[in-house]
Amino acid sequence: MSNQSEPTIALLHCYDLIDDFLDSINISFETFCKEFVGSWMFGYINALKQVGVRTVLFCISARVDRPSRFTHVPTGASICVLPPSKIYHAYRAVRRKSLKAYGASEAQSFKNIQDDSTLRRSLLTPVKDLAKSVGTYLSTPLGLLASELRQENCQAILCQEYEYARFDSCVLLGKLMRLPVFATFQGGDRTQSWLEALPRQLAFRSCTGAIVATQTEIERIQTRYGIPFSKIARIFNPVDVVAWQASDRIEARAALDIPLDAKVVAWHGRVEIERKGLDILLNAWQQICKERPDQELRLLLVGTGSDAERLRQSIDEMQLKGVLWLNEFVSNRTVIQRYLSAANVYTLPSRQEGFPVAPIEAMSCGLPVVAADAPGVPDILEGGEVSGGLVVPRGDATTLALALGRVLDDEAWGRELGKRARCRVESCFAAKTVGKQLRDVLLTHSLQNKDVIAL
Repeated sequence: MSNQSEPTIALLHCYDLIDDFLDSINISFETFCKEFVGSWMFGYINALKQVGVRTVLFCISARVDRPSRFTHVPTGASICVLPPSKIYHAYRAVRRKSLKAYGASEAQSFKNIQDDSTLRRSLLTPVKDLAKSVGTYLSTPLGLLASELRQENCQAILCQEYEYARFDSCVLLGKLMRLPVFATFQGGDRTQSWLEALPRQLAFRSCTGAIVATQTEIERIQTRYGIPFSKIARIFNPVDVVAWQASDRIEARAALDIPLDAKVVAWHGRVEIERKGLDILLNAWQQICKERPDQELRLLLVGTGSDAERLRQSIDEMQLKGVLWLNEFVSNRTVIQRYLSAANVYTLPSRQEGFPVAPIEAMSCGLPVVAADAPGVPDILEGGEVSGGLVVPRGDATTLALALGRVLDDEAWGRELGKRARCRVESCFAAKTVGKQLRDVLLTHSLQNKDVIAL
């Protein structure tokens, strides 16, 4: 139940079900509530909390049959879990059967084609995309959501992503309830299917605003949707600069059994090879090791994901030396900090990002960053070396290896870059700074319409 003295924001995830997200990283909902902090969502929640704004995280789950409330232990935030709409369960069952039947008939039709699996996937993609759009529209229980928004006295709705169908539904709900609706950009930069095209245009026209950190994305949505600049707030994702600090490097290396004279590169995140550019990182590491045969070198990888087995095979087949991989989802911030504290430099070889939090965490721990120019990176490392890092072209293992090598080979310069990185985070990404910006954007409309808020 809402504390009436606190302004309250409703935050909604973009997945059909929160179950889909948790299953993809192999953690339980209990762990999510008790330990999970590695997300922009809880960064927002913490930042808003520091400036006196309460956030309720609304999740949709097939594992509940009535609205249920939980507490996110690390932040103290309320989590309201709603069952999906009743029609969604029927839809899900039909979708599974339909796609299975479609795939089976297609395989039969193309049985004489040598690579029918590739063709089958390409033909199924539009069907799957359309099904995903329908699913997200149907999964959101608008009636239940409206009731819980009133009960929590929420004064604004904030959606994860605007290129997801839930944004369209929430804008409609906001109009009916006379609540302001905003959405953030966290990497979703394309419409899922043709079904969303018209609703998305209408949603952008009717929403209160969009929170976007990257300049390229601002330009994209202005061009595609004609959203006026006055509706766009350029706000970076926050990090807790007090919590994210380096520990003693000697102790960190002793705990990880890493020699004190080793030169160490770190990465942490979800193991998705193509999106995260991990194939590029392995090729770059191979080059780094080849050029420094007599040096102690370590590549620290922290995280797991859908491509974990492929990554393991690649490491074995390439016979890479010095790779230390913690192949699990790590929710304990102390563990991640230990790996970061043991490193000389952090790398982000991603091909695609929204506004990545991982390199900001590394920068907060005083690490220089060498990153590919995925969306968000040029904004984080504005000015390159001035902000404590080097930005290289995506998909270029040779250039990545050269940039990492420059930092590894000149420890004094690396330390200077690390100091600049920490300063950059303190001035631009600190939770309280970002929290004030979010509060001003999300609540300005509400404060001007107090008679509307009291539903």
